[in-house]
This record gives sequence, C-alpha cells and structure tokens, in this order.
Amino acid sequence: MKAVALTHYLPVENPDAFLDVDLPKPTATGRDILVAVKAVSVNPVDTKVRAPKDKVEETPRVIGYDASGVVEAVGPDVTLFKVGDEVFYAGDITRPGTNQQFHLVDERIVGFKPKSLGFAESAALPLTTITAYEAFFDRLGIDREGADKGESVLIIGAGGGVGSIAIQLAKAAGLVVIATASRPETTAWVKQLGADHVVNHREDMVAQVRALGFQHVDHIAIFNDMRHWQTAVELIRPQGGIVSIDDTDLPMPMDGMKMKAASLHWEFMFARAMHQTPDMIEQHRLLSYVASEIDAGRIRTTLDTVLSPINAENMRKAHALIETGQAKGKIVVEGF
Repeated sequence: MKAVALTHYLPVENPDAFLDVDLPKPTATGRDILVAVKAVSVNPVDTKVRAPKDKVEETPRVIGYDASGVVEAVGPDVTLFKVGDEVFYAGDITRPGTNQQFHLVDERIVGFKPKSLGFAESAALPLTTITAYEAFFDRLGIDREGADKGESVLIIGAGGGVGSIAIQLAKAAGLVVIATASRPETTAWVKQLGADHVVNHREDMVAQVRALGFQHVDHIAIFNDMRHWQTAVELIRPQGGIVSIDDTDLPMPMDGMKMKAASLHWEFMFARAMHQTPDMIEQHRLLSYVASEIDAGRIRTTLDTVLSPINAENMRKAHALIETGQAKGKIVVEGF
C-alpha cells in the first residue's frame, strides 16, 4: 500500500521531511477495523511529532491523527462496524498514523461519518471535535443538553481547528460565547461560526471582556497557549473552571486559582486510547453524536483548505501551513 512516512525528523522545508513509500497492507485482528483511507487532516500535534530532532527511524514511520474512509475489513471481535461502512476518527498516537492507504484502528474510537458530508469535510473533524467535546462536556462538566443555558464561556484561540468546533458545541449547549481572534479573517470566521462576542487576544483581554459587561466568565477554554494563563485566572469566576490543551512550558501561578476555589482541567484526546481506559467507547459515541448533529444542520465542518493527493509533497505543504500559526479552520489532504 502507499503511505507518506518519515525516517528523519527534519524542518518542513527539507524535501526529505516526508517520503512516499510502499508498506505491507495491515491485517485486522481483535477489535480493530481496517479502513481504506480517503482523506486525512493535519493538526498541530502532527507538526510537534515531526519537529526536528536527532532521532532516526530504522523503518519508515507513518504519522497522522485524523482520517475518514471506508471499512475494508474487521477483526473477529468487532461489533460496531461492518465492511463498507463510512467512518471518521482521530486514531491513537501510540500506533501508526493515518497517512497511509489502509489503516488499523480500534473500533471504540471510531464514529460513523456524517452522511451529509464528503470525505474531505469529514476528515477535518475528528481530533478537534473530540478535543472540544471532551473539554466542555467531560472536563468542565457543561451539560450538552442545555441545562447550563445562559452561562458564559471564553474560548481563547477560537479561530483554530479546536476553537472552530468548540464555538459550535458551546452554542448548541446554550452558552454565551466570547471568542478570541486577532486578524480580520479569523474574526469574521468565528462570527460565522456563531460567536456572540469577539475580543483580540493580542490586546488587553481583561479590559475587553469587562467592557462587554462580564466581570467574570463561567468557563474558560485555552486552545492556543499558556501566555494567557494570568488573564484566564483573572477572568474566571469564583468556583469556575478552566480547561487547557497546551503544554505546561510556561509558568502557571496557582495562588489566584486557590483564592477563587477555581478548578483547572487538562484535555488530551489521546488519553483514552493511550491508556485503554474502560470508557474508550465514549469517543465512538461522541463522534456519532456530532455526526448526527451535522446531518441535522446544527454543526458545520471546519474545513478550510484541501490539498490533493495524499503524498509527501502535499504533506509538507500542509505542515508548512500549520507551522505559520495563521491557519483558520482545518487543512485536509485527500485521495491516494
């Protein structure tokens, strides 16, 4: 089968950062399904995994953590899917990635693809959808069905892939969404997705949020980086909650959190698969739920750019776009 792989961890402008290779077609066992991959999307985690380092792989390594496709074969213990089903999923960071023609994945972290979307539009969704969904509903404990209607959420980094789906999930749950964006195009994008208010995260966010009439906000999601930690601590309401997906590479003083009895939650969407948690199947359920919401017209894909076909050249282009830090929505590479 065809695959896009790496052996050396190189800057994206290096022509050998990715290689077109042929690999053996995998065989489905246990609860794994074998998916004929139709489209993949590129996320910041891909660029972090590929980031330059001295390590050299003895055999080509395939990365990639988003895919849509068609079930080609199923393992003997599979109960959720059958051959021919159209699916979408984010995979497992501890296993070979999705940038290959046929890919093995545990059925418990796979959802049925939205019927109303094509493969490229669907591939844009899984990783960011799982991240945003778990951040709001599993970590912060917001009620998906609207019991917390009217509460406020500040989404820092709202124009990116995770933020783009988070705005829609928050609105569907009845929250008042304050989104951050710093460029005209991302400001327009978050408004299109339903944000009630937009503030610029390159300026004084505390002053901007309070000028909107919010002394504090009920929930805060940090979907870019920890430069905004102190702002989040200042704005979170007493006994409110902050969720972050970023690395802990900047200082995070906790005294303000303690004085407010506020809570901090971490979201890492690979945790369930990585640790084989008893509730792994929740990712199957949430992806299928979001697919039904998309088919009902309540949530839209966050696809922005499509490259074709899936090969080393286009994977380098996609990674370069992500590394600019200027991407809005999602970048998808489609078709072998």
